[in-house]
Amino acid sequence: MIDWSLLLLLILHPALICVAETPISILGHWSGGFQGQACIPITKELDGWKAHILFSEDVDSLDIWVAVATKISPREYLIENTQYKTQEHVGDRLCFTFIGHGLGDIVPTASVYVEGMDEPVGLNTTHVPTGPTTPPGPTHALHPVRKNYTDALGKSILFYEAQRSGKLPANNRVPWRGDSALNDCVPGGWYDAGDHVKFGLPMASTTTVLLWSILKFKDGYVQSGQLNNAMDQVKWTLDYFLKGWNPQTKQLVAQVGDGRADHSYWGRPEDMTMPRPCQFINETVNGSDIAAETAAALAAGSIAFKENGDAAYSTQLLTAAESLYSFAKTHRGVFKGSATYYSSRDEKDELCMATLWLYRATHNTQYLHDAYDYVEDLWAWALSWDDKKVACQLILYEETHDDRFSKAVVGFMQAWLDGINYTPCGLAWRDMWGANRYAANSAFVALLSAEAGINPSQYRKWAVEQMNYILGDNKHDGGCYSFQIGYGDKYPLQPHHRAASCPDRPASCSFAQLNAPGPSPHVLIGAIVGGPEYNDNHHDLRSDYILNEVATDYNSGFQGALAAIVHLQMTNNFPITNNKCPCMV
Repeated sequence: MIDWSLLLLLILHPALICVAETPISILGHWSGGFQGQACIPITKELDGWKAHILFSEDVDSLDIWVAVATKISPREYLIENTQYKTQEHVGDRLCFTFIGHGLGDIVPTASVYVEGMDEPVGLNTTHVPTGPTTPPGPTHALHPVRKNYTDALGKSILFYEAQRSGKLPANNRVPWRGDSALNDCVPGGWYDAGDHVKFGLPMASTTTVLLWSILKFKDGYVQSGQLNNAMDQVKWTLDYFLKGWNPQTKQLVAQVGDGRADHSYWGRPEDMTMPRPCQFINETVNGSDIAAETAAALAAGSIAFKENGDAAYSTQLLTAAESLYSFAKTHRGVFKGSATYYSSRDEKDELCMATLWLYRATHNTQYLHDAYDYVEDLWAWALSWDDKKVACQLILYEETHDDRFSKAVVGFMQAWLDGINYTPCGLAWRDMWGANRYAANSAFVALLSAEAGINPSQYRKWAVEQMNYILGDNKHDGGCYSFQIGYGDKYPLQPHHRAASCPDRPASCSFAQLNAPGPSPHVLIGAIVGGPEYNDNHHDLRSDYILNEVATDYNSGFQGALAAIVHLQMTNNFPITNNKCPCMV
């Protein structure tokens, strides 16, 4: 029966009604704003959800990317799911980040509860007799945590926004980044890694891979609510390539910034004062590797923007791609100016990529014929900024159905499935420098191959298991450790990244921040770090530029694989996986 005395007490004293709230982590703060992250354990099946965020101080507005925020009062906001993120299952974690805006440098405490799941305390209408009770046992058995691939996909795009150079747009979503390097010979583009050099080959290769994922798994981006952000992501570098190529003088910008000078500086990109020299490719300086890969990116971009309704921009991209490929084909030889950092071993794979994306953009069979001149039957060591052999083989198989190329792809994948070392928890470990990058790139190749009808069941299962490892199916730091920053509860706090390590202005930033203890002042949301050692060990140290390095090319195949996995979920082709060290809650 109803306990009327308790009900009367609560009517007279409503503050006694409380809910099972989850604390929110405040990740960083600055004058006028702060960044928070909520991660709510799901204890009830939900098809659509509403959450309430409660603050200890007034908050003027809230920006959130995977949900809709409505202001109820200055200290309470209603957060509702979007159409792309409705279902949550027992054992999941509902995680999201947000930016709060207010007066001054506020650091509120905050908590969150979900309607219908976190029930109010104190209104139990069933009379419970007093007396001895048995101590409660476990509330539920441990379950593997389902990965939120759409959340990881959106975060990956945010990482690229943190890497932007030049004049930032009005809709910049990374509040600790500002305009930088405005006087470069060609402003714009991405900073390569945790430094501030703009290297042509990895930037072009990364853009091509990202565009490949947008074109092949567009439905995954749409389902995640990220297509517009993804198109903005690649347009940033495509604009840079257009500005960097002069078809009249036949000159392409290959690099901006000096690696040695740049690595002698630890600080914000906004504060750089050192000279930033340009290096060019032209009729006297070889660089057909960079020129061809840039042409591939431009050609792929022309297809993507044509499909997205921007015919004028598509034509501009295609015109530049064709002239740049013609230049690369005529002036052969790899670029040597970035030898200390990025030196290509060959240019045939980049030329092959240019011809194939131009063929897809134009349907001119001469490009397809050219591709046969450049493709190799060798098994690639990995898909990387330097080695695109397997990409050429796979696209040629898609276009021709020639078994010669499918056999090469199968050989590549067989080496990754059976001919490579694995960590104890199951990461295919190719190399100490960027282990996660190589595994994620191969997962992307596996998922593309599966779509082409090559061993789909086997390749999908393997690929998803590799991605699950990176997102938390491992035993590092007690398990459930995500190598993607900002995903889940545990992730790297000290990436090797200058801008993220710097405190807010006007505080100074120098090499003192390189070895400073504690988390970086800013969370580099979405970046994946280099990865573990061969034994699953990882060192979350800012000074470790191998295991805790971040780079634009690290995230490219990773992001593509995420879009592919969302596509699998949508088409009911998601595989049954069996990770060795699943994250359990």
